[in-house]
Amino acid sequence: MNSENNIIESGAAPEPVGRYPHARRVGNLLFLSGVGPRERNSRTIPGVTLDEQGNVIGHDIEAQCHSVFRNVRTILEDAGAGWNDLVDVTVFLTDMKRDFPTFNRIYAEYFNENQPCRTTVEINALPTPIAIELKCIAVI
Repeated sequence: MNSENNIIESGAAPEPVGRYPHARRVGNLLFLSGVGPRERNSRTIPGVTLDEQGNVIGHDIEAQCHSVFRNVRTILEDAGAGWNDLVDVTVFLTDMKRDFPTFNRIYAEYFNENQPCRTTVEINALPTPIAIELKCIAVI
């Protein structure tokens, strides 16, 4: 963590796809940038099948959910926080009708004890060929 400006760069989370930090601490609040299921130092995305042109031809939302939750946990821990410190989660899905029931079931497994506020919205695309992204706020 760069304590001078409260920017958190995780050495274990996937590299950002733009010029932004993994998280930023302001007072006792920790704001995570959008977190997807990509893996650090890898071009493949868990649960995504691409054709030769790089177009998504299929995705496994269950694999992506588990991966995105691992990435959120990694960033939280690198910032000195924990899973139970989450207070707000915004979820972006690219196919609400198909993926929401599976996502909701897996979410309940991860958030059995801690129950942050949550908003889930459908969007038509994300910056990389992923089907889910989380935007989180934690209290430290």
